[in-house]
Amino acid sequence: MQRLIMLIVLTLLAQAGWAERIKDLAAIQGVRSNPLLGYGLVVGLDGSGDKVNSSPFTEQSLRSMLTRLGIAVPAGTKLNPKNVAAVTVHADLPAFAKPGQRLDVTIASIGDAKSLRGGSLLMTPLKGIDGQVYAVAQGNAVVGGLSAGGSDGSKITINIPSAGRIPGGASVERAVANPFLSDKVLTLNLHSGDFTTVQRVTEAINTAIGPGAARPIDSTSVQVNAPRDPSQRVAFVSMIENLEIDPAESVARVIINSRTGTVVINSSVRVSPAAVSHGSLTVTISENPAVSQPNALAAGQTVVVPQTDVSVSESGSRMFKFAPGVSLDEVVRAVNQVGAAPSDLVAILEALKQAGALKAELMVI
Repeated sequence: MQRLIMLIVLTLLAQAGWAERIKDLAAIQGVRSNPLLGYGLVVGLDGSGDKVNSSPFTEQSLRSMLTRLGIAVPAGTKLNPKNVAAVTVHADLPAFAKPGQRLDVTIASIGDAKSLRGGSLLMTPLKGIDGQVYAVAQGNAVVGGLSAGGSDGSKITINIPSAGRIPGGASVERAVANPFLSDKVLTLNLHSGDFTTVQRVTEAINTAIGPGAARPIDSTSVQVNAPRDPSQRVAFVSMIENLEIDPAESVARVIINSRTGTVVINSSVRVSPAAVSHGSLTVTISENPAVSQPNALAAGQTVVVPQTDVSVSESGSRMFKFAPGVSLDEVVRAVNQVGAAPSDLVAILEALKQAGALKAELMVI
């Protein structure tokens, strides 16, 4: 029997007395980042930019930029922007970001540029989903990738040279309106919805502040009455975020990745009384062709005669039994004792689920 070759990740080990902060379990509604997107040009490349024939929009963008700068490009002039690359520029605008603050931006080639190494991004407006400009990006790109090739077509590439980052490359020009200071109540949204956890969050807030300060809305949200004064509201949220509760145990769940063979079992999984016997049947087919040579005076021909050997072997399997309500540790120990491979473990779990003995949700991704 093949020795154990499986990866079991124990997650969500929620146990009594394992307290977590509300800050780690929930987020305040409306306090979030906003994605920004722009289109720009990276210049100063060492001949690794876009080609005219396959990326005509780069030439159009370069011509338009020169026109805006007051440079008249004669009609019919063919620009060859081999040192220029068209890129998308994107960044995340944090909550409460103010004009003048700096943002990190990421640039990525949208043409056929081979590398952005050594390039510099020209001034690029970054827009939000509403079409308004919230930041302006510009600066020298930091590219971690490298690409080199020879005249015979040989090529070597390290990481991704067609994308890079500009630390602090964007300046915030406009702040995003946030309901944090205007709403009468604050809404806490759990990262993972659970009625029990919501109730415990509500009880912890009411215990710390007073009865009626918080009320549950559904399995995800808790509304909390908040002071109107901004300075008091900040201190109020700070106090709530640092309250500790014991979150509810997660739903019993087994996750199976059919592509990688990874099996994830959380600590809530239980197994009813069941007996399992699992063995593997191996069929081996080998071809040993033989040559048939006729006698010298015979009128026959030399031919190849196929010979096939088929053997069937079944590895010894042992039966193991699960007692009522066994824990995850006992399930793993029993499977290890019989030396089950990842595929065998998946088959055992599926069979236990069909037999009604696996008290967990079985998910195949």
